[in-house]
Amino acid sequence: MAQLISRVRVWRGVVLLLAGAYFLLPMGASVYFSIDDPKGFTFEAYTGLLGAPGFTDSLTLTLELAAVTVVVLLLLLVPALIAVRLGAPRLRPVLEVVCTLPLVVPPVALTAGLIGVLRWGPDYLMDTPFFQTIVFIQDPKFPIVLVLAYVLMSLPLAYRALDAGLRAVDVRTLVEAARNCGASWPRAVITVVLPNLRGALLNASFLTLALVLGEFTAASILGYQPFAVWIYSVGNSQAQMSVAVSVLSLLITWVLLLLLAAAGRERRYKTAHS
Repeated sequence: MAQLISRVRVWRGVVLLLAGAYFLLPMGASVYFSIDDPKGFTFEAYTGLLGAPGFTDSLTLTLELAAVTVVVLLLLLVPALIAVRLGAPRLRPVLEVVCTLPLVVPPVALTAGLIGVLRWGPDYLMDTPFFQTIVFIQDPKFPIVLVLAYVLMSLPLAYRALDAGLRAVDVRTLVEAARNCGASWPRAVITVVLPNLRGALLNASFLTLALVLGEFTAASILGYQPFAVWIYSVGNSQAQMSVAVSVLSLLITWVLLLLLAAAGRERRYKTAHS
């Protein structure tokens, strides 16, 4: 038995070593390229980021879009999933199909559809109040049309994360217990159900944030410049800075993932010792 456990540990170490090499070698090569210089190593690609034209604006826009996308997505999905689970279980397959449908629609096709709608608006809504809505959602300072696209793209990922969290919780029993104690429906959901979905909410938020940070196709075709598009434009003229930004973006994503994992472990630890 001890020999078997030793073999398992060895193979586990080999797998982890290979996985680490798979991720860290390209990362190391990228860092080396970003600091390599004929005269020696230099960190100008990193120190010059804050002063690079468009860096702050594109990053701020992306974070704002990510925050709004997360809020809109959770406000749409959480009530719908809880309502279906409590009141209409037969609609769960329908909701699952609707939420996973964006997986079969390529981002290029989705963006082309949005462009068609935006072009159709001025032709038929010029004399109506809806024309101003079409103009408003395309404001370059904060393009709401990108939020709509990101919500659709993130829908399958967020749905799976939230659905997995709800499957691990007996929502009906929790709500009925809260109702028997005199809580209203909104209070029962907010104070009883949502705290038990903390991990699922964090997972859905992180997946959405990661998608928005790296999304390029829709923003580029629609003519906006969030962070991913800015990285591409910088790469055409400053390759080292583009790689440096990509490395920092990846590190930020890893840090968020580690924080999420730490929050989940802390939650499970408190639950186990309560």
